[in-house]
Amino acid sequence: MSQKVYCIASFEAKEGKEKELLEVLQALEPKTLREDGCIQYIVTKQFSHPNATGKSFPIVFNEIWESKEAFEFHCNKSYITKFFQKHCVHKDGLVKDFNVCVYTDEIN
Repeated sequence: MSQKVYCIASFEAKEGKEKELLEVLQALEPKTLREDGCIQYIVTKQFSHPNATGKSFPIVFNEIWESKEAFEFHCNKSYITKFFQKHCVHKDGLVKDFNVCVYTDEIN
């Protein structure tokens, strides 16, 4: 049975702040990729395609973690909590809205 955790963290930047938010998020990648249990951590930007017409926030982290414990350890890292506090919670942050979801590949 797999213990992997798949996380999709999506963000909507405030008006005129998308480039700046992308740069801030990209700066998180090197630190996170060095964490124990991190399999994949990459920020992506939505683009238009006729076969993909769904709605989503335009900036998304695609994450894969070896275990729930590794994911939780990451979530509690000071640079991650500071990012969310500064850019997602604080009124002067770069993020208008965000959504973080976790998934498993277990069927049961």
